[in-house]
Amino acid sequence: MNRITRRASAVLLLVFVLVGGLSFFIYEYFTKADQWVVSTGSPHIYNSSNIGCGRVYDRSGTLLLDITESRTYASDETVRLSTLHWLGDRKGSISAPAIAHYAKEMTGYDLVGGLYSYGGEAGAAVLTLSARVQSAALEAMEGRKGTVAVYNYKTGEILCAVTTPTYDPDNVPDIEGDTTGAYEGIYLNRFVQSVYIPGSIFKVVTTAAALDCVDDILDRTFTCTGVYEYGIDKVTCERAHGKLNLKEALARSCNCCFAQIAALVGAENMEKYVEQFGVVKPLKFDGITTAAGNFNLSKAAPVEVAWSAIGQYTDQINPCRYMSFMGAVAGGGKGALPHIVSHVSLAGELTYEAEPAMSERIMSAEVAQMLQEYLRNNVVSIYGADRFPDMTVCGKSGTSQLGGNQQSNAMFAGFVTDEAYPLAFIAVVENGGYGSSTCIPILNKVLSACKEVMDAQ
Repeated sequence: MNRITRRASAVLLLVFVLVGGLSFFIYEYFTKADQWVVSTGSPHIYNSSNIGCGRVYDRSGTLLLDITESRTYASDETVRLSTLHWLGDRKGSISAPAIAHYAKEMTGYDLVGGLYSYGGEAGAAVLTLSARVQSAALEAMEGRKGTVAVYNYKTGEILCAVTTPTYDPDNVPDIEGDTTGAYEGIYLNRFVQSVYIPGSIFKVVTTAAALDCVDDILDRTFTCTGVYEYGIDKVTCERAHGKLNLKEALARSCNCCFAQIAALVGAENMEKYVEQFGVVKPLKFDGITTAAGNFNLSKAAPVEVAWSAIGQYTDQINPCRYMSFMGAVAGGGKGALPHIVSHVSLAGELTYEAEPAMSERIMSAEVAQMLQEYLRNNVVSIYGADRFPDMTVCGKSGTSQLGGNQQSNAMFAGFVTDEAYPLAFIAVVENGGYGSSTCIPILNKVLSACKEVMDAQ
Protein backbone atom coordinates (compact mmCIF):
# COMPACT_ATOMS: atom_id res chain seq x y z
CA MET A 1 0.00 0.00 0.00
CA ASN A 2 2.81 2.43 0.85
CA ARG A 3 4.46 1.67 -2.49
CA ILE A 4 1.20 2.37 -4.36
CA THR A 5 0.74 5.61 -2.39
CA ARG A 6 4.28 6.74 -3.23
CA ARG A 7 3.77 5.96 -6.91
CA ALA A 8 0.47 7.78 -6.97
CA SER A 9 2.06 10.79 -5.29
CA ALA A 10 4.90 10.81 -7.86
CA VAL A 11 2.41 10.62 -10.74
CA LEU A 12 0.33 13.39 -9.19
CA LEU A 13 3.48 15.52 -8.82
CA LEU A 14 4.34 14.94 -12.46
CA VAL A 15 0.82 15.94 -13.46
CA PHE A 16 1.13 19.17 -11.45
CA VAL A 17 4.52 19.91 -13.07
CA LEU A 18 3.10 19.21 -16.52
CA VAL A 19 0.02 21.37 -15.96
CA GLY A 20 2.14 24.11 -14.39
CA GLY A 21 4.62 24.04 -17.26
CA LEU A 22 1.85 24.05 -19.85
CA SER A 23 0.12 26.93 -18.08
CA PHE A 24 3.39 28.88 -17.97
CA PHE A 25 3.99 28.22 -21.69
CA ILE A 26 0.45 29.36 -22.59
CA TYR A 27 0.90 32.51 -20.51
CA GLU A 28 4.26 33.23 -22.10
CA TYR A 29 2.85 32.52 -25.57
CA PHE A 30 -0.05 34.93 -25.21
CA THR A 31 2.06 37.67 -23.62
CA LYS A 32 5.40 37.29 -25.45
CA ALA A 33 4.82 35.49 -28.75
CA ASP A 34 5.09 38.77 -30.65
CA GLN A 35 8.58 39.22 -29.17
CA TRP A 36 9.66 35.64 -29.87
CA VAL A 37 8.72 35.80 -33.53
CA VAL A 38 10.83 38.91 -34.17
CA SER A 39 13.78 37.91 -32.00
CA THR A 40 17.21 38.00 -33.62
CA GLY A 41 17.81 34.89 -35.67
CA SER A 42 14.20 34.26 -36.63
CA PRO A 43 14.37 32.79 -40.17
CA HIS A 44 11.05 34.41 -41.03
CA ILE A 45 12.33 37.89 -40.21
CA TYR A 46 16.10 37.99 -40.60
CA ASN A 47 18.62 37.23 -43.32
CA SER A 48 22.26 37.02 -42.14
CA SER A 49 21.43 39.05 -39.01
CA ASN A 50 19.78 41.87 -41.01
CA ILE A 51 16.04 42.23 -41.39
CA GLY A 52 14.85 40.18 -44.37
CA CYS A 53 11.42 41.54 -45.20
CA GLY A 54 9.69 44.78 -46.18
CA ARG A 55 10.82 47.94 -47.95
CA VAL A 56 12.87 50.96 -46.88
CA TYR A 57 12.44 54.46 -48.31
CA ASP A 58 14.17 57.80 -47.86
CA ARG A 59 12.33 60.92 -46.63
CA SER A 60 11.24 61.83 -50.19
CA GLY A 61 9.93 58.39 -51.12
CA THR A 62 13.00 57.08 -52.93
CA LEU A 63 13.16 53.31 -52.62
CA LEU A 64 16.42 52.40 -50.86
CA LEU A 65 15.88 48.70 -50.22
CA ASP A 66 13.29 46.09 -51.20
CA ILE A 67 13.41 42.84 -49.24
CA THR A 68 9.95 41.49 -50.07
CA GLU A 69 11.43 38.72 -52.23
CA SER A 70 15.20 39.17 -52.50
CA ARG A 71 17.50 41.91 -51.20
CA THR A 72 17.26 44.61 -53.88
CA TYR A 73 19.01 47.92 -53.32
CA ALA A 74 18.38 51.31 -54.93
CA SER A 75 18.76 51.59 -58.70
CA ASP A 76 21.27 54.44 -58.37
CA GLU A 77 24.85 53.37 -57.59
CA THR A 78 25.71 56.49 -55.57
CA VAL A 79 22.63 56.01 -53.41
CA ARG A 80 23.59 52.38 -52.81
CA LEU A 81 27.08 53.41 -51.78
CA SER A 82 25.98 56.26 -49.53
CA THR A 83 23.29 54.32 -47.64
CA LEU A 84 24.99 50.94 -47.21
CA HIS A 85 25.93 51.53 -43.56
CA TRP A 86 22.26 52.11 -42.68
CA LEU A 87 20.74 49.33 -44.78
CA GLY A 88 23.30 46.58 -44.17
CA ASP A 89 24.86 44.20 -46.68
CA ARG A 90 23.75 40.78 -47.89
CA LYS A 91 26.17 38.83 -45.69
CA GLY A 92 25.46 40.70 -42.45
CA SER A 93 29.03 42.05 -42.20
CA ILE A 94 27.47 45.51 -41.98
CA SER A 95 24.47 45.57 -39.66
CA ALA A 96 21.37 47.73 -39.88
CA PRO A 97 20.19 47.94 -36.26
CA ALA A 98 17.86 50.90 -36.77
CA ILE A 99 15.69 48.99 -39.24
CA ALA A 100 15.91 45.74 -37.29
CA HIS A 101 14.78 47.61 -34.16
CA TYR A 102 11.35 47.99 -35.78
CA ALA A 103 11.05 44.39 -36.98
CA LYS A 104 7.78 43.94 -35.08
CA GLU A 105 6.28 47.04 -36.68
CA MET A 106 7.61 46.00 -40.12
CA THR A 107 6.16 42.47 -40.01
CA GLY A 108 3.08 42.65 -37.84
CA TYR A 109 1.83 39.72 -35.81
CA ASP A 110 -1.28 38.40 -34.13
CA LEU A 111 -2.04 35.14 -32.39
CA VAL A 112 -4.50 33.99 -35.06
CA GLY A 113 -3.06 35.28 -38.31
CA GLY A 114 0.61 34.99 -37.41
CA LEU A 115 3.04 37.19 -39.32
CA TYR A 116 1.34 39.62 -41.70
CA SER A 117 4.47 39.94 -43.84
CA TYR A 118 4.77 36.18 -44.04
CA GLY A 119 1.28 36.12 -45.56
CA GLY A 120 2.24 38.53 -48.35
CA GLU A 121 1.97 41.94 -46.70
CA ALA A 122 5.21 43.95 -46.73
CA GLY A 123 5.94 46.59 -44.14
CA ALA A 124 7.54 49.88 -45.13
CA ALA A 125 10.04 51.89 -43.11
CA VAL A 126 10.65 55.52 -44.03
CA LEU A 127 13.99 56.96 -42.94
CA THR A 128 14.69 60.61 -42.17
CA LEU A 129 17.70 60.39 -44.51
CA SER A 130 17.65 62.09 -47.88
CA ALA A 131 19.10 60.07 -50.78
CA ARG A 132 19.84 63.39 -52.49
CA VAL A 133 21.89 64.68 -49.56
CA GLN A 134 23.56 61.32 -48.93
CA SER A 135 24.75 61.26 -52.54
CA ALA A 136 26.00 64.85 -52.34
CA ALA A 137 27.96 64.04 -49.17
CA LEU A 138 29.53 60.91 -50.64
CA GLU A 139 30.61 62.76 -53.77
CA ALA A 140 31.99 65.65 -51.69
CA MET A 141 34.13 63.26 -49.62
CA GLU A 142 35.93 62.31 -52.86
CA GLY A 143 36.98 58.89 -51.62
CA ARG A 144 38.48 60.10 -48.34
CA LYS A 145 37.76 58.24 -45.11
CA GLY A 146 35.52 59.72 -42.43
CA THR A 147 31.97 60.83 -41.90
CA VAL A 148 29.74 63.82 -42.58
CA ALA A 149 26.34 64.28 -40.96
CA VAL A 150 23.54 66.81 -40.64
CA TYR A 151 20.42 66.77 -38.48
CA ASN A 152 17.49 69.04 -37.68
CA TYR A 153 18.04 70.23 -34.11
CA LYS A 154 14.33 71.10 -33.71
CA THR A 155 12.86 67.78 -34.88
CA GLY A 156 15.79 65.39 -34.44
CA GLU A 157 15.63 64.13 -38.03
CA ILE A 158 18.99 63.02 -39.44
CA LEU A 159 19.05 64.18 -43.04
CA CYS A 160 22.54 62.93 -43.78
CA ALA A 161 24.99 60.53 -42.13
CA VAL A 162 27.53 59.20 -44.61
CA THR A 163 30.37 56.85 -43.71
CA THR A 164 33.38 56.27 -45.91
CA PRO A 165 34.91 54.07 -47.15
CA THR A 166 31.94 52.16 -48.49
CA TYR A 167 31.19 49.79 -51.35
CA ASP A 168 28.42 48.91 -53.77
CA PRO A 169 26.44 45.92 -52.44
CA ASP A 170 25.62 45.06 -56.06
CA ASN A 171 29.30 45.00 -56.99
CA VAL A 172 31.23 43.86 -53.91
CA PRO A 173 35.01 44.35 -54.20
CA ASP A 174 37.66 41.95 -52.94
CA ILE A 175 37.89 43.49 -49.49
CA GLU A 176 39.79 40.64 -47.88
CA GLY A 177 42.37 40.57 -50.65
CA ASP A 178 42.99 44.31 -50.70
CA THR A 179 46.49 45.37 -49.65
CA THR A 180 46.18 49.14 -50.20
CA GLY A 181 44.30 49.94 -46.98
CA ALA A 182 41.47 51.50 -48.99
CA TYR A 183 38.88 49.41 -47.16
CA GLU A 184 40.28 49.73 -43.64
CA GLY A 185 37.41 49.91 -41.16
CA ILE A 186 34.85 49.54 -43.93
CA TYR A 187 32.39 47.56 -41.79
CA LEU A 188 32.18 50.37 -39.21
CA ASN A 189 29.48 53.00 -39.30
CA ARG A 190 31.88 55.79 -38.40
CA PHE A 191 29.08 58.20 -37.48
CA VAL A 192 27.85 56.09 -34.56
CA GLN A 193 30.55 53.49 -33.89
CA SER A 194 33.80 55.48 -34.06
CA VAL A 195 35.53 57.96 -31.78
CA TYR A 196 38.04 60.64 -32.76
CA ILE A 197 40.46 63.01 -31.08
CA PRO A 198 38.41 66.22 -31.45
CA GLY A 199 41.17 68.77 -31.79
CA SER A 200 40.11 72.41 -31.73
CA ILE A 201 36.37 71.80 -32.16
CA PHE A 202 36.56 70.89 -28.46
CA LYS A 203 37.46 74.50 -27.67
CA VAL A 204 33.72 75.20 -27.93
CA VAL A 205 33.26 73.03 -24.81
CA THR A 206 36.03 74.88 -22.97
CA THR A 207 34.60 78.25 -24.03
CA ALA A 208 31.17 77.29 -22.70
CA ALA A 209 32.70 76.20 -19.39
CA ALA A 210 34.65 79.47 -19.09
CA LEU A 211 31.57 81.58 -19.87
CA ASP A 212 29.65 79.80 -17.15
CA CYS A 213 32.16 79.60 -14.31
CA VAL A 214 34.79 82.34 -14.73
CA ASP A 215 33.02 85.49 -13.54
CA ASP A 216 35.23 88.07 -15.24
CA ILE A 217 36.09 86.04 -18.34
CA LEU A 218 34.70 88.72 -20.68
CA ASP A 219 36.98 91.35 -19.15
CA ARG A 220 40.14 89.28 -19.41
CA THR A 221 42.73 89.16 -22.17
CA PHE A 222 45.35 86.53 -22.84
CA THR A 223 48.75 86.89 -24.49
CA CYS A 224 50.14 84.41 -26.99
CA THR A 225 53.83 84.49 -27.86
CA GLY A 226 53.61 81.19 -29.70
CA VAL A 227 54.65 79.21 -26.62
CA TYR A 228 53.11 78.81 -23.16
CA GLU A 229 55.52 77.07 -20.80
CA TYR A 230 55.02 74.69 -17.87
CA GLY A 231 58.59 74.23 -16.72
CA ILE A 232 60.11 71.82 -19.20
CA ASP A 233 56.69 71.24 -20.83
CA LYS A 234 54.85 73.64 -23.10
CA VAL A 235 51.80 74.36 -25.21
CA THR A 236 52.52 75.77 -28.65
CA CYS A 237 50.76 77.69 -31.42
CA GLU A 238 51.74 77.83 -35.09
CA ARG A 239 52.45 81.54 -34.62
CA ALA A 240 52.26 84.28 -31.99
CA HIS A 241 48.72 85.71 -31.83
CA GLY A 242 49.47 88.55 -29.41
CA LYS A 243 46.80 89.79 -26.98
CA LEU A 244 43.32 88.25 -27.42
CA ASN A 245 40.05 88.13 -25.50
CA LEU A 246 37.95 84.95 -25.26
CA LYS A 247 36.00 85.60 -28.46
CA GLU A 248 39.17 86.32 -30.42
CA ALA A 249 40.98 83.34 -28.91
CA LEU A 250 38.22 81.02 -30.13
CA ALA A 251 38.15 82.60 -33.58
CA ARG A 252 41.93 82.30 -33.99
CA SER A 253 41.93 78.91 -32.26
CA CYS A 254 44.86 80.00 -30.09
CA ASN A 255 46.30 77.10 -28.10
CA CYS A 256 48.33 79.32 -25.79
CA CYS A 257 45.31 81.43 -24.85
CA PHE A 258 43.22 78.32 -24.24
CA ALA A 259 45.95 76.94 -21.99
CA GLN A 260 45.48 80.04 -19.83
CA ILE A 261 41.68 79.75 -20.04
CA ALA A 262 41.91 76.10 -18.96
CA ALA A 263 43.85 77.14 -15.84
CA LEU A 264 41.06 79.58 -14.92
CA VAL A 265 38.36 76.93 -15.41
CA GLY A 266 40.37 74.22 -13.63
CA ALA A 267 40.49 70.46 -14.12
CA GLU A 268 37.61 69.74 -11.74
CA ASN A 269 35.30 72.18 -13.49
CA MET A 270 36.32 70.92 -16.93
CA GLU A 271 35.30 67.39 -15.94
CA LYS A 272 32.07 68.72 -14.45
CA TYR A 273 31.07 70.61 -17.60
CA VAL A 274 32.03 67.80 -19.96
CA GLU A 275 29.71 65.58 -17.92
CA GLN A 276 26.98 68.24 -17.89
CA PHE A 277 27.20 68.83 -21.64
CA GLY A 278 27.14 65.08 -22.31
CA VAL A 279 29.78 65.28 -25.04
CA VAL A 280 31.39 61.93 -24.19
CA LYS A 281 28.29 60.01 -23.11
CA PRO A 282 26.80 57.30 -25.38
CA LEU A 283 23.64 58.35 -27.18
CA LYS A 284 20.74 55.94 -27.76
CA PHE A 285 18.17 56.09 -30.54
CA ASP A 286 16.33 53.62 -32.81
CA GLY A 287 18.04 50.60 -31.27
CA ILE A 288 21.49 52.17 -31.73
CA THR A 289 23.93 53.03 -28.95
CA THR A 290 26.76 55.31 -30.07
CA ALA A 291 30.34 54.80 -29.00
CA ALA A 292 31.34 56.50 -25.75
CA GLY A 293 33.96 59.24 -25.85
CA ASN A 294 36.66 59.94 -23.30
CA PHE A 295 37.64 62.84 -21.05
CA ASN A 296 39.69 62.06 -17.97
CA LEU A 297 41.84 64.52 -16.02
CA SER A 298 42.16 62.45 -12.84
CA LYS A 299 45.95 62.14 -13.16
CA ALA A 300 46.61 65.03 -15.52
CA ALA A 301 49.44 67.49 -14.98
CA PRO A 302 48.71 71.21 -15.65
CA VAL A 303 50.11 70.99 -19.19
CA GLU A 304 47.91 67.94 -19.84
CA VAL A 305 44.85 69.79 -18.56
CA ALA A 306 45.72 72.54 -21.05
CA TRP A 307 46.07 70.14 -23.97
CA SER A 308 42.82 68.43 -22.97
CA ALA A 309 40.96 71.75 -22.99
CA ILE A 310 42.39 72.28 -26.48
CA GLY A 311 40.97 68.92 -27.59
CA GLN A 312 44.08 66.73 -27.45
CA TYR A 313 45.59 64.67 -24.57
CA THR A 314 43.27 61.62 -24.17
CA ASP A 315 40.11 63.37 -25.41
CA GLN A 316 37.84 61.40 -27.73
CA ILE A 317 34.40 62.22 -29.11
CA ASN A 318 31.80 60.36 -31.13
CA PRO A 319 30.60 62.32 -34.20
CA CYS A 320 26.89 61.72 -33.60
CA ARG A 321 27.09 62.81 -29.95
CA TYR A 322 29.14 65.91 -30.75
CA MET A 323 26.71 66.87 -33.50
CA SER A 324 23.86 66.71 -30.97
CA PHE A 325 25.90 68.91 -28.61
CA MET A 326 26.11 71.50 -31.38
CA GLY A 327 22.36 71.13 -31.85
CA ALA A 328 21.81 71.93 -28.17
CA VAL A 329 23.96 75.07 -28.47
CA ALA A 330 21.93 76.13 -31.52
CA GLY A 331 18.71 75.39 -29.68
CA GLY A 332 19.50 77.78 -26.84
CA GLY A 333 20.86 75.19 -24.41
CA LYS A 334 18.87 72.13 -25.42
CA GLY A 335 18.09 70.47 -28.72
CA ALA A 336 16.19 67.56 -30.20
CA LEU A 337 17.76 64.15 -29.82
CA PRO A 338 18.60 62.59 -33.21
CA HIS A 339 16.70 59.76 -34.84
CA ILE A 340 16.84 58.10 -38.25
CA VAL A 341 13.54 56.19 -38.59
CA SER A 342 10.63 58.51 -39.39
CA HIS A 343 7.74 56.05 -39.45
CA VAL A 344 6.75 52.48 -40.26
CA SER A 345 3.54 51.28 -41.88
CA LEU A 346 2.05 47.88 -42.58
CA ALA A 347 -0.97 47.05 -44.71
CA GLY A 348 -1.85 50.73 -44.95
CA GLU A 349 -1.74 51.31 -41.21
CA LEU A 350 0.85 53.31 -39.30
CA THR A 351 2.59 51.01 -36.82
CA TYR A 352 5.28 53.44 -35.65
CA GLU A 353 5.86 57.18 -35.87
CA ALA A 354 8.80 59.05 -34.38
CA GLU A 355 8.08 61.83 -31.93
CA PRO A 356 10.65 64.60 -31.34
CA ALA A 357 12.42 64.15 -28.01
CA MET A 358 14.34 67.05 -26.50
CA SER A 359 17.54 66.75 -24.55
CA GLU A 360 17.76 68.08 -21.03
CA ARG A 361 19.03 71.62 -20.73
CA ILE A 362 22.82 71.36 -20.78
CA MET A 363 23.65 75.06 -20.45
CA SER A 364 21.89 78.34 -19.81
CA ALA A 365 20.24 80.22 -22.66
CA GLU A 366 22.66 83.09 -22.02
CA VAL A 367 25.75 80.92 -22.48
CA ALA A 368 24.24 79.27 -25.57
CA GLN A 369 23.43 82.68 -27.07
CA MET A 370 26.99 83.89 -26.53
CA LEU A 371 28.40 80.70 -28.09
CA GLN A 372 26.18 81.27 -31.11
CA GLU A 373 27.60 84.77 -31.49
CA TYR A 374 31.18 83.53 -31.10
CA LEU A 375 30.75 80.71 -33.62
CA ARG A 376 29.10 83.04 -36.11
CA ASN A 377 32.03 85.40 -35.66
CA ASN A 378 34.37 82.51 -36.53
CA VAL A 379 32.66 82.10 -39.89
CA VAL A 380 32.40 85.81 -40.67
CA SER A 381 35.88 86.89 -39.55
CA ILE A 382 37.98 83.77 -40.20
CA TYR A 383 36.45 81.21 -42.56
CA GLY A 384 34.40 83.53 -44.78
CA ALA A 385 30.60 83.79 -44.75
CA ASP A 386 30.58 83.62 -48.55
CA ARG A 387 31.73 80.00 -48.30
CA PHE A 388 28.24 79.15 -46.98
CA PRO A 389 25.97 81.13 -49.31
CA ASP A 390 22.28 81.54 -48.45
CA MET A 391 22.71 80.20 -44.90
CA THR A 392 23.71 81.73 -41.57
CA VAL A 393 26.34 79.22 -40.51
CA CYS A 394 28.13 79.16 -37.15
CA GLY A 395 31.03 76.79 -36.64
CA LYS A 396 34.46 75.79 -35.44
CA SER A 397 37.21 73.97 -37.31
CA GLY A 398 39.61 71.48 -35.80
CA THR A 399 42.88 69.87 -36.79
CA SER A 400 43.36 66.92 -34.48
CA GLN A 401 46.94 65.80 -34.17
CA LEU A 402 47.51 62.04 -34.22
CA GLY A 403 51.19 61.84 -33.39
CA GLY A 404 54.04 60.22 -35.24
CA ASN A 405 54.17 60.90 -38.96
CA GLN A 406 50.40 60.71 -39.41
CA GLN A 407 48.65 63.62 -41.05
CA SER A 408 46.10 65.25 -38.75
CA ASN A 409 42.38 64.55 -38.97
CA ALA A 410 40.32 67.44 -40.31
CA MET A 411 37.20 68.37 -38.32
CA PHE A 412 34.44 70.96 -38.56
CA ALA A 413 31.29 71.20 -36.43
CA GLY A 414 28.56 73.80 -36.18
CA PHE A 415 24.99 74.74 -37.02
CA VAL A 416 22.71 76.99 -39.05
CA THR A 417 20.60 79.58 -37.23
CA ASP A 418 18.12 80.34 -40.04
CA GLU A 419 14.56 79.57 -38.95
CA ALA A 420 13.86 77.64 -42.14
CA TYR A 421 17.01 75.51 -41.84
CA PRO A 422 17.61 74.49 -38.20
CA LEU A 423 20.54 72.22 -38.97
CA ALA A 424 23.52 71.08 -36.91
CA PHE A 425 26.39 69.25 -38.55
CA ILE A 426 29.80 67.63 -38.23
CA ALA A 427 32.43 66.58 -40.74
CA VAL A 428 35.44 64.37 -40.08
CA VAL A 429 38.03 63.61 -42.74
CA GLU A 430 40.66 61.18 -41.53
CA ASN A 431 44.21 62.37 -42.27
CA GLY A 432 42.63 65.33 -44.01
CA GLY A 433 44.89 68.04 -42.61
CA TYR A 434 43.40 71.42 -41.76
CA GLY A 435 39.74 71.40 -40.75
CA SER A 436 38.66 74.60 -42.44
CA SER A 437 40.29 74.04 -45.82
CA THR A 438 39.25 70.38 -46.04
CA CYS A 439 35.81 70.27 -44.43
CA ILE A 440 34.20 73.56 -45.46
CA PRO A 441 34.00 72.66 -49.18
CA ILE A 442 32.36 69.36 -48.20
CA LEU A 443 29.85 71.03 -45.90
CA ASN A 444 29.10 73.71 -48.47
CA LYS A 445 27.85 71.05 -50.88
CA VAL A 446 26.04 69.05 -48.22
CA LEU A 447 24.24 72.03 -46.66
CA SER A 448 23.26 73.29 -50.13
CA ALA A 449 21.72 69.89 -50.84
CA CYS A 450 19.89 70.01 -47.49
CA LYS A 451 18.49 73.42 -48.41
CA GLU A 452 17.23 72.13 -51.76
CA VAL A 453 15.53 69.15 -50.12
CA MET A 454 13.94 71.23 -47.34
CA ASP A 455 12.76 73.90 -49.80
CA ALA A 456 11.08 71.20 -51.88
CA GLN A 457 9.11 69.77 -48.95
